Amino acid sequence: MPSFHFETTPRIVCERGAALRLARILQAGGQRRAFLVTDPGLVAAGLIDAPAATLRAAGLHVTVYDRVEADPPEHVVLEAAQAARDDRADCVIGLGGGSSLDTAKLVALLAAHPQPLADIYGPQRARGPRLPLIQVPTTAGTGSEATPTSVVSTPDHQKRGVISSLLFPDVAVLDAELTAALPPGPTAMTGIDAMVHAIEAYTTRHKKNPMSDMLAVRALQLLHGHLGGAVRQGGNLDDREAMLLGSLLAGMAFANAPVAAIHALAHPLGSHFHVPHGLANSLVMVPILRFNLPVAEGAYAELARALDPGLRDAADAEAALAFIAAMQAHVAASPIPQRLRDVGVGESDLPVLAEAAMTVDRLLMNNPRDLTRDDALAVYTQAF
Repeated sequence: MPSFHFETTPRIVCERGAALRLARILQAGGQRRAFLVTDPGLVAAGLIDAPAATLRAAGLHVTVYDRVEADPPEHVVLEAAQAARDDRADCVIGLGGGSSLDTAKLVALLAAHPQPLADIYGPQRARGPRLPLIQVPTTAGTGSEATPTSVVSTPDHQKRGVISSLLFPDVAVLDAELTAALPPGPTAMTGIDAMVHAIEAYTTRHKKNPMSDMLAVRALQLLHGHLGGAVRQGGNLDDREAMLLGSLLAGMAFANAPVAAIHALAHPLGSHFHVPHGLANSLVMVPILRFNLPVAEGAYAELARALDPGLRDAADAEAALAFIAAMQAHVAASPIPQRLRDVGVGESDLPVLAEAAMTVDRLLMNNPRDLTRDDALAVYTQAF
């Protein structure tokens, strides 16, 4: 058995309606001034009103910061952190999708301990302490509530990550009722994103371990079994809750066994063309799975058997191909763009994307098969 270290969010609450009971958690910790980080879409949809109202009814001061953008740019993170300092916040709540949760992590850190973002990109460079942090996801995708990473868009169109154990939240709150109104397209995008987390954690070249394997397999079983239902019938809270739990477990897995080439090739699509992260992953997932097949056949076969007991006696080659076909079927059945050309990418953009992908070495190094610029171009060409 390999030596390994495993870290995760220390407290997890999975309970319908839990977002209306956040005051109990804060009061138990002695917090009185909450800074709630979210995005304008959730405010417009009314999803913030009830949680904020219950906090205020319990006597807490609540400030709602609702200017988070997709793939949060540096200036938004810094603006939010300054607003939290000005407000004398003593705790931070992230409520929303991955961008809100990632922003909330850095707000909790920078409000308590200001430091230049450029100094803390990369692993374990951030300095604490930070403010107490609660994360409440409204999508089942990023798993940010269980990871030590916050991804930020830089002015030069790069996506940089702050990776630090300080960014694990104190509490993750999974409330399926918050996800019931998510439309089919975003439900599919975020669900596929979570499946990619599980797949890449299971097949990563570095830090793969028994704990991450166990979590990745169970995550993939939940996501594979409930994504279709969540997309077709979003109000089914059983499907929604299974998706949230699957996303969290996948986040726990890849926080300790890092993701690889699918994410590396997805990043330029977000930074250059503002393609939502989950959609970007879905567009390149199957070509990367095919590329990795020569060296990942055994791992893909294991995942296939975990999803379909009927493949228990199948040879690795057959089971691995069945796994890729199952993942391809999820993408094909989803009401989302299917090709790069459908999201504004031109054929002349493909070499630029390939060059940009090769700069994401921190993820490419984890891929089970070495990937060159020509390989990246071939993947983008398949996806085009």
